[in-house]
Amino acid sequence: MPHQVSVFAENKPGKLNRVTEILGKNNINIRAITISDTGDYGIIKLLLDKPAEGNEYLQNAGIASTLVSIVAIIIDDTPGSLHKATSILSSKNVNVEDAYGFTIRGEDRAVFVFQVKDVHATEKILKDAGFTIISDNELYYL
Repeated sequence: MPHQVSVFAENKPGKLNRVTEILGKNNINIRAITISDTGDYGIIKLLLDKPAEGNEYLQNAGIASTLVSIVAIIIDDTPGSLHKATSILSSKNVNVEDAYGFTIRGEDRAVFVFQVKDVHATEKILKDAGFTIISDNELYYL
Protein backbone atom coordinates (compact mmCIF):
# COMPACT_ATOMS: atom_id res chain seq x y z
CA MET A 1 0.00 0.00 0.00
CA PRO A 2 1.32 3.48 -0.80
CA HIS A 3 2.32 6.05 1.77
CA GLN A 4 2.62 9.79 1.92
CA VAL A 5 4.91 11.65 4.29
CA SER A 6 3.10 14.19 6.46
CA VAL A 7 5.21 16.94 8.03
CA PHE A 8 3.92 19.03 10.92
CA ALA A 9 5.64 22.40 10.59
CA GLU A 10 5.51 25.78 12.23
CA ASN A 11 4.04 28.29 9.78
CA LYS A 12 7.06 30.55 9.30
CA PRO A 13 9.56 31.35 6.56
CA GLY A 14 12.15 28.67 5.81
CA LYS A 15 10.29 25.55 6.96
CA LEU A 16 9.42 24.35 3.45
CA ASN A 17 12.94 25.26 2.34
CA ARG A 18 14.40 23.04 5.07
CA VAL A 19 12.20 20.09 4.11
CA THR A 20 13.04 20.37 0.41
CA GLU A 21 16.75 20.83 1.22
CA ILE A 22 16.88 17.61 3.24
CA LEU A 23 15.02 15.62 0.60
CA GLY A 24 17.07 17.03 -2.28
CA LYS A 25 20.40 16.40 -0.56
CA ASN A 26 19.38 12.79 -0.03
CA ASN A 27 18.21 12.23 -3.61
CA ILE A 28 14.53 11.90 -2.66
CA ASN A 29 12.20 13.06 -5.43
CA ILE A 30 8.95 14.86 -4.60
CA ARG A 31 6.19 13.51 -6.87
CA ALA A 32 3.35 15.63 -5.40
CA ILE A 33 2.98 18.11 -2.54
CA THR A 34 0.17 19.85 -0.69
CA ILE A 35 0.40 22.36 2.12
CA SER A 36 -2.45 23.05 4.54
CA ASP A 37 -2.43 26.13 6.75
CA THR A 38 -3.88 25.74 10.21
CA GLY A 39 -2.81 29.09 11.62
CA ASP A 40 0.47 28.95 13.51
CA TYR A 41 1.22 25.49 12.13
CA GLY A 42 0.69 23.69 8.87
CA ILE A 43 0.85 20.22 7.41
CA ILE A 44 3.00 19.48 4.38
CA LYS A 45 1.93 16.27 2.64
CA LEU A 46 4.43 14.72 0.27
CA LEU A 47 4.35 11.87 -2.20
CA LEU A 48 7.98 10.84 -2.44
CA ASP A 49 9.68 8.30 -4.69
CA LYS A 50 11.16 6.74 -1.53
CA PRO A 51 8.71 7.62 1.25
CA ALA A 52 10.19 5.54 4.09
CA GLU A 53 13.70 6.84 3.41
CA GLY A 54 12.48 10.42 3.03
CA ASN A 55 10.57 10.20 6.30
CA GLU A 56 13.64 8.83 8.06
CA TYR A 57 15.88 11.61 6.73
CA LEU A 58 13.38 14.23 7.88
CA GLN A 59 13.02 12.70 11.34
CA ASN A 60 16.80 12.40 11.72
CA ALA A 61 17.01 16.14 10.98
CA GLY A 62 14.58 16.86 13.81
CA ILE A 63 11.54 17.46 11.62
CA ALA A 64 8.22 16.09 12.89
CA SER A 65 7.10 13.76 10.11
CA THR A 66 5.20 10.50 9.79
CA LEU A 67 4.32 7.91 7.17
CA VAL A 68 0.60 7.79 6.43
CA SER A 69 -1.10 4.96 4.52
CA ILE A 70 -3.13 6.18 1.54
CA VAL A 71 -5.34 4.86 -1.24
CA ALA A 72 -4.43 5.92 -4.78
CA ILE A 73 -6.51 5.27 -7.88
CA ILE A 74 -6.37 6.02 -11.58
CA ILE A 75 -9.27 8.02 -12.98
CA ASP A 76 -9.96 9.45 -16.41
CA ASP A 77 -8.98 13.09 -16.73
CA THR A 78 -12.54 14.04 -17.72
CA PRO A 79 -15.43 15.83 -16.03
CA GLY A 80 -17.31 13.56 -13.63
CA SER A 81 -14.61 10.92 -13.19
CA LEU A 82 -13.79 11.88 -9.63
CA HIS A 83 -17.50 12.07 -8.83
CA LYS A 84 -17.86 8.39 -9.75
CA ALA A 85 -15.26 7.44 -7.14
CA THR A 86 -16.59 9.75 -4.43
CA SER A 87 -20.15 8.54 -5.04
CA ILE A 88 -19.10 4.96 -4.42
CA LEU A 89 -17.24 5.90 -1.25
CA SER A 90 -20.17 7.96 -0.02
CA SER A 91 -22.62 5.12 -0.67
CA LYS A 92 -20.41 2.82 1.45
CA ASN A 93 -20.11 5.39 4.27
CA VAL A 94 -16.37 5.91 3.74
CA ASN A 95 -15.24 9.26 5.11
CA VAL A 96 -12.49 10.90 3.06
CA GLU A 97 -10.28 12.64 5.62
CA ASP A 98 -8.02 14.27 3.05
CA ALA A 99 -7.46 14.02 -0.68
CA TYR A 100 -5.57 15.47 -3.62
CA GLY A 101 -4.89 14.60 -7.21
CA PHE A 102 -2.68 15.21 -10.20
CA THR A 103 -2.64 14.43 -13.90
CA ILE A 104 -0.25 12.03 -15.58
CA ARG A 105 1.95 13.76 -18.13
CA GLY A 106 1.03 12.99 -21.72
CA GLU A 107 -2.04 10.94 -20.81
CA ASP A 108 -5.75 11.54 -20.39
CA ARG A 109 -5.62 10.00 -16.94
CA ALA A 110 -5.18 11.34 -13.45
CA VAL A 111 -4.24 9.98 -10.05
CA PHE A 112 -6.38 10.65 -7.04
CA VAL A 113 -5.12 10.03 -3.51
CA PHE A 114 -7.45 9.46 -0.55
CA GLN A 115 -6.60 9.45 3.13
CA VAL A 116 -9.15 7.28 4.95
CA LYS A 117 -9.33 5.35 8.22
CA ASP A 118 -9.50 1.86 6.69
CA VAL A 119 -7.19 1.74 3.69
CA HIS A 120 -7.69 -1.97 2.93
CA ALA A 121 -11.49 -1.80 2.99
CA THR A 122 -11.48 1.35 0.84
CA GLU A 123 -9.14 -0.24 -1.70
CA LYS A 124 -11.48 -3.25 -1.92
CA ILE A 125 -14.56 -1.04 -2.37
CA LEU A 126 -12.93 0.91 -5.19
CA LYS A 127 -11.41 -2.18 -6.83
CA ASP A 128 -14.77 -3.98 -6.76
CA ALA A 129 -16.27 -0.91 -8.45
CA GLY A 130 -13.77 -1.24 -11.31
CA PHE A 131 -11.17 1.35 -10.33
CA THR A 132 -7.47 0.64 -10.77
CA ILE A 133 -5.70 0.77 -7.42
CA ILE A 134 -2.14 1.98 -7.70
CA SER A 135 0.58 0.17 -5.77
CA ASP A 136 3.33 2.06 -4.01
CA ASN A 137 5.93 1.45 -6.74
CA GLU A 138 3.52 2.48 -9.50
CA LEU A 139 2.49 5.62 -7.66
CA TYR A 140 5.96 6.92 -6.97
CA TYR A 141 7.15 6.44 -10.56
CA LEU A 142 4.20 7.69 -12.62
